[in-house]
Amino acid sequence: MSLPSFSTQSELFSTAGLSASLFAPSDRYRLFAQLVYPRLAGARPTLEKCYCPENGRTAIEPVVMLGVSLLQDIDGVPDRQAVEMLRYHAGWNFALNRQLGDEVFHPTSLVNFRHRLEEHQQSALGFTTILTALEEAGLVSRQSRQRLDSTQMFGRVARMSRLDCVRESLRLALQELEGATPPEARPVFWVGLWERYVESQADYRVSAETLGRKLVEAGADACQLLEWLRRPGQSEWAVGPQAQLLARVFGEQFEVLAGQPALLSQEKEAVVAGGTRTASAAHEAVADPVELASNPLPSAAGVGTGAVPVSPPELGAPKIQPKDKGQLSSDRVQNPHDPEATYSVKGQGQQKKEHVGYKVQVAETVSEATLAPGEPTRNFILGIVTHPAYQSDEAGAVKMEQEQAQMGLEKPPVQYVDGAYVSAQKLAQAQAEGREIIGPAQSAPQKEGRFSVEDFQINVEERTALCPAGQTNTQCSRLEEEASGKVSYRFEFGAPCHDCPLRGQCLGQDQRHRTVVVGEHHTVLQARRREQQTHAFKQRMKHRNGIEGTQSELVRGHGLRRARSRGLAKVKLQNYFIGAACNVKRWIRREIWKLRQAVSVGAAQVAVATAS
Repeated sequence: MSLPSFSTQSELFSTAGLSASLFAPSDRYRLFAQLVYPRLAGARPTLEKCYCPENGRTAIEPVVMLGVSLLQDIDGVPDRQAVEMLRYHAGWNFALNRQLGDEVFHPTSLVNFRHRLEEHQQSALGFTTILTALEEAGLVSRQSRQRLDSTQMFGRVARMSRLDCVRESLRLALQELEGATPPEARPVFWVGLWERYVESQADYRVSAETLGRKLVEAGADACQLLEWLRRPGQSEWAVGPQAQLLARVFGEQFEVLAGQPALLSQEKEAVVAGGTRTASAAHEAVADPVELASNPLPSAAGVGTGAVPVSPPELGAPKIQPKDKGQLSSDRVQNPHDPEATYSVKGQGQQKKEHVGYKVQVAETVSEATLAPGEPTRNFILGIVTHPAYQSDEAGAVKMEQEQAQMGLEKPPVQYVDGAYVSAQKLAQAQAEGREIIGPAQSAPQKEGRFSVEDFQINVEERTALCPAGQTNTQCSRLEEEASGKVSYRFEFGAPCHDCPLRGQCLGQDQRHRTVVVGEHHTVLQARRREQQTHAFKQRMKHRNGIEGTQSELVRGHGLRRARSRGLAKVKLQNYFIGAACNVKRWIRREIWKLRQAVSVGAAQVAVATAS
C-alpha cells in the first residue's frame, strides 16, 4: 500500500475549530489531542517502514489507525464499535485531528493494521511512543524504582484432554493435506483416517480403558500418516503447518517402541498367511489398540518434541505407546488451535488455580512521595512482557530486563517483588551491581520435628557452620555439577553428633551425623531471611502492594485477563496497547488534576485580592 499525504494542521470549520465551545481545557479528548496525538504523529517515520511508499492503493493514514487502536483500549470498545465512534463521536474525531463526517474505514482494516505491526516487529511501537512522551514530560526517568509482578492470562482456547489433542491434530492435518494432495496421490489408508477423525467424533461415555485404547489407536494412525509424509517426493506436503504440528504433538505424547514389527503393507494389497486382503483391512488389524499395547518392551526409542518418528521396517509398523504423565513436557501443546497457549498451575489445595494461556509481567514505577488529597497516582507502567504460562517468574524477570534495555531503560536501583522472584543468585547478582531486590526469600525445606538449614549459622566464605547445639562442622566440601556448573557446599558434623543432646531433633533414624548442603550464595540468602523478619523490612515491602491494584486496573478496566486472539505475537500486541492505554489515562488524569489545582489557586488568589 502507498501512503497518503499527511498534515497535522486542522482544516477550517473542523471539529478542532469548535474546541473552545465543545471541549473544556480539562476535557480528556482535548488533552489527548494536545499531549498524545502529536507523539503519535512523531512515530509516523517508523510506521512508514511498514508500508510501500509508492506502490498499491492509498492506505488509511497509519497515525489515525494507531490513535484509534489506542483509544479502543482507553474506552474499551471493539473494532466495529471503534469505527462507529469515528463516525458519530465528536471527541474521538477531535482527539485524532479529524472532522465529523470524514470517510471511515471497514473494521477489518484495524485487524490488517495490527497484522502489519506484527509482521514488521513493531508491536511495542504504541507503548514505547507513550513511554518516551512520559519521559520528556518529566513523569518517568530512565532509572527509577520499580515493582514487578505477574498475572495469568487465559488463552482463547480450552484445555483439551490428551485424546482430544491428538485427534484434533490429526483432523487438522488431514484437512490441510486434503486441499494440497490430489486424490490419486493419497495413501490407501486415507479413507479410513478421514472417516475416523474428520467425519466422526469420539464417544466419551465409554470406559476409561476404551478411551486409553483410542489414544493408542490415534497414536498409531498419526505415526502411519507421518511416515507416509516422509517418503521421497512428498516433502512439500510434510512442511505444512498442520503436518508439522502433528509431528510435534506425536513426539510429545507418544514413544515408539522397538520390537518385532507387525505386518503392514503400504501398497494395494498386504500378503498374510492364507491369502491376501486390502491394505485398509491390514491397517485395521495392525492399528487395533489392544494388539499395539499388548507387548510393550522395557527399552524404548523415544521421539523428541517436534520430531517425525523413526522409519519403521518396510513391511512393519512400530509399536506405539503413550508417554506417562511424568514424561510429558510442560511446554507441550494443549490445544492445536493455539499451540503457544501452555498449561500452568499456581497454588495448592483450595488455592490451586489452573489455566491454559500465557503469563504477563508488569513493571511499574514506585514514587515514595506522599500524595496530596485527591491527587492521582504518580506511577506509570515501564514494561509489560507476555511469555508462555509454563515459564517461571524468574525467567519473566529476565525477559523484562531485556525488554527495558531495548527501550533504553536502565536496571532499577531498587526493585520490589514477591518471593517468586527472590533467590540467592539474584540477591548476590543485585548486590554485586549495587542494586537492591526487596522481597521475601522462601523458607528452607523442613521436616517435621527436625532442624532445618535456617537453624544453622553458615558462613560459606569461611567454610564454617555452627549447629543449634553450638558445635562447629568437622568438614566442608565444594561440589560442582558438571552439566550446569552449579556450585554448592556440603558441611558435615562428625563426632560431635554422636553424644549430642539434640540428636533426636536433628538426625533421622538411620543417620550417624548431620550433613547440610547449601548454595554458594547462601550467606546472602541467610541474611535476607533474617532481615525480612524486621519491622523496617516489612514497611519497605508495602511499596510492592500497589502493583496488585495496577493489575486489577489492567484486568478489570482493559481486559488483560483474557486474550482476544490466538498466538503469542497477537497477545503481545494486545498487551502493549493495554499498557499504553493505562499510561495515557494516568497521564491525562494528572493533567486534569493540575489544571484544577491551578484554577483553585487562581480562585484563592482572587478571593484574597478582593478581600484586601
